[in-house]
Amino acid sequence: MCLFFDKLQSKSSGILSTKEEATRRQLLVSPLVTLIAFNCGLTVLPALAEDEEFQDKDEGVAGAFKSLFDPNEKTKSGKVLPKDYLKSAREVVKTLRESVKEDPNDMSKFRRTADAAKESIREYLGGWRGQKSVVNEESYVMLEKAIRSLASFYSKAGPSAPLPEEIKLEILDDLNKAEEAL
Repeated sequence: MCLFFDKLQSKSSGILSTKEEATRRQLLVSPLVTLIAFNCGLTVLPALAEDEEFQDKDEGVAGAFKSLFDPNEKTKSGKVLPKDYLKSAREVVKTLRESVKEDPNDMSKFRRTADAAKESIREYLGGWRGQKSVVNEESYVMLEKAIRSLASFYSKAGPSAPLPEEIKLEILDDLNKAEEAL
């Protein structure tokens, strides 16, 4: 291997400054060390941090791999929930909020946002309704409440009735509480 670097250095010594040579060597050696460590089963040990805040975090290469393949995710409140649930719930919050805030006078834009919200609600309910892993979570309860309020209004008033301001505020409040819990 030293022969390889000697050849490389002899070819580049006339062109690059010593600083550039060192940088180039680092660029070549760093991926090589990583590759050797990975293939030999060596692991990179994280440095010990004196601050407890840093010790709690899963950082580094091992943390990235774990996070990539872990089906769960830690919420802002510290609870561990399925990533798919969190993704689906966040999508419902986003699309339903956009739909409720949309001006009903611009019918094409209103329909577009309403259709997006309807689709995300269908996917959410289809995948998570009654699931024991999330049914007692505050985000789940608040999303169910917001969806029920919306469904109850439209079942009474009809599919094209404009949403009253008090129901909009109630739904937005429920969505905010759900988002806080996510």
